[in-house]
Amino acid sequence: MQVGSVTTPFGRRPISLAQIKGQLRTAEIKPGKTADKWKVFRDACEARAVLGIQDRALAVLDALLTFYPDNELCEDRGLVVFPSNDQLSVRAHGIAGTTLRRHLAALVDAGLIQRKDSANGKRYARKDDSGAIEEAFGFSLAPLLARAEELAHAAQEVAAERKRFRITKEALSICRRDVRKLISAAMEEGAAGDWGRIEEVFLGLTGRIPRTPTIADIDTILEEMKMLREEIINRLETQEDSENTASNAVQNERHIQNSNTESSNELEPSSREEQGAKPSQKTGSMRVPIKAFPLGMVLKACPEINDYGPGGAVGSWRDLMSAAVVVRSMLGVSPSAYEDACEVMGPENAAVAVACILGRAGHINNAGGYLRDLTAKARRGEFSLGPMLMALMRARGVHVRMVS
Repeated sequence: MQVGSVTTPFGRRPISLAQIKGQLRTAEIKPGKTADKWKVFRDACEARAVLGIQDRALAVLDALLTFYPDNELCEDRGLVVFPSNDQLSVRAHGIAGTTLRRHLAALVDAGLIQRKDSANGKRYARKDDSGAIEEAFGFSLAPLLARAEELAHAAQEVAAERKRFRITKEALSICRRDVRKLISAAMEEGAAGDWGRIEEVFLGLTGRIPRTPTIADIDTILEEMKMLREEIINRLETQEDSENTASNAVQNERHIQNSNTESSNELEPSSREEQGAKPSQKTGSMRVPIKAFPLGMVLKACPEINDYGPGGAVGSWRDLMSAAVVVRSMLGVSPSAYEDACEVMGPENAAVAVACILGRAGHINNAGGYLRDLTAKARRGEFSLGPMLMALMRARGVHVRMVS
């Protein structure tokens, strides 16, 4: 039986040079070579993306393998199966005839099976006097045997790539979570820095993640996300070192001063800051953040800010600060102006100020200049958000009594 000889298909079906090359390859199968047909099939399933075949084509290949009587593919036992289309359709879970023929052609094009057609195109086996198959016409499984090692290697590469994709995607999820929580912590606790701009960078990175990302997509974004996380941590470490230096300087100054305990009160920030009171003056690099107004009060005064929160709602201070970043950009307020406001007022109050500006957008020509003016007044201790919020609430007919 000349399994490796070149044969052409019956009727109008053409033959390609790739198919001729595949037939020549099967002629080089080493004598005595065997392969577990189901292991080869599993490898083909694993490598289906590389082979360019669909799941339905694999179902047809599975059905073809059931017509091969042994578990071991071996040239000495013959490698041609000859089921009819009706028999194949039954074992391929009732696949329609036209679909069956299309997927058989796909298996041939992928080089997983070969046609060995008879003179009239029918599939059958010719037997000798003893009943042994002398020659069969149908589909040859010789390519599976010839390519057993190649398919196993392809399956291993696909599995390794899938594992690397899973690990990289997990690393991106963790890094993304770290960056999100570090930014939130910095904004909520009033850490110095342009956290609005950093959050914009973060949102830009997450927005670039496709719905069905490739490993190349994730690798690129993960690298940038790691750099952003490193930048944030460095900023926070620098601020901590600065605060420690300032704290040590204050302690040294107290130590040098006389033992009069009353004088030390002048160096300590007041803990009785009231809503709407003037911000405490800076001592060195230390700043006492202004306590934010109740979130519910802010949303009553500035309900428009809800539209810019995550999911179209503001349910927390973090949501408000995220919404303020969007509104800041929409109103044309520069990142530096917003950073200055965050530095002087604190990130919560800066977000409230942006919400108030949004509420009065129809009466303000230059939102950026207006915010800078408010920041300058706040730096001098001449500005409080309380009257601004109360004016907006009165304009909406909401009456709330401020409680100190």
